[in-house]
Amino acid sequence: MLTTVNPQPSLWEAILPEICLRMPAELESVDRLLDDPAFFEPYRAHFDPVWGRPSIPIETYLRMMFLKHRYHLGYEPLCREVGDSITWTRFCRIPFGSPVPHPTTLMKITTRCGEATIKELNDALVKKAAAAKVLKLDKGRADTTVVEANVSYPTDSGLLAKAIARIACLIVAIHRAGGATRTRVRDRRRAAGRRARSISAHLKLRNDEAKAAVKAITADLADLAEIAASEAIAVVVNARRKIARDGLKSGCKLGALVADLETLLGRTTRVVAQTRQRLSGTPPEGATPAGVAARSRRPPHQEGPPGQARRVRLQGPGGGQLPGHRPGL
Repeated sequence: MLTTVNPQPSLWEAILPEICLRMPAELESVDRLLDDPAFFEPYRAHFDPVWGRPSIPIETYLRMMFLKHRYHLGYEPLCREVGDSITWTRFCRIPFGSPVPHPTTLMKITTRCGEATIKELNDALVKKAAAAKVLKLDKGRADTTVVEANVSYPTDSGLLAKAIARIACLIVAIHRAGGATRTRVRDRRRAAGRRARSISAHLKLRNDEAKAAVKAITADLADLAEIAASEAIAVVVNARRKIARDGLKSGCKLGALVADLETLLGRTTRVVAQTRQRLSGTPPEGATPAGVAARSRRPPHQEGPPGQARRVRLQGPGGGQLPGHRPGL
């Protein structure tokens, strides 16, 4: 049975007038807002007006649920706090000397009414706010969640610069592991990075001269990658001699680094080849409609995204990405 509180003056106003005036401003504003009968209507469908056991007043339930969510309390701590606070007891419209509702009573009402009642309460609140000109309903705002994703298209210049940087890092690691210590190579990371960064400045112009400059820079990066790969071959040969001379196992740290460098050199060679083919005006395999059609004849589990060029992915030791190589490349 749905019950409400009689709004007539109670014993609170007769005995404790000074305490009644001490209700915080926030509770006073919420108290005036919840006096609207529109907030009781969603609960009438869940209670019979005549039959059934009388429940607690809906005014009391609404105000206690407000305190629960406002101060992040559980049902039992909520009932405890309401029983210990004169201000909260008056705010919840609990008559003087009456017991505070049991936590299970609040739980049962919440479970019985469900989310549909909460939606109707929100609708009633929005209508009341619109009538008071607190909200303007003639405009809408979309609230979305934006998640940062490190995605970058694998360009030829980017792959070449990362290949040069990874080759230098692996050679340093091999030297530290004791392999090919007398084989000196030149670190070309700064030169490759400087050329790769200069491409963005030329792309802003978007004219034929800028395109020619970008192609020239990409060709320079291909030359640097070839030189770095040729020098790294000597490191691989001398490191293999070190492993054989000392009788080290192929699975040792030095052997794993050398194997990674060999794999990287093979992929770098493919990147250089596809770059020079693209610069000559011939798209690499997979970048043309014919290549896409040929790829579509592969088994379904081997197909990639439609129209994606078959570019070489450069990885580090153990299949990891290159330094600075962000996920999605």
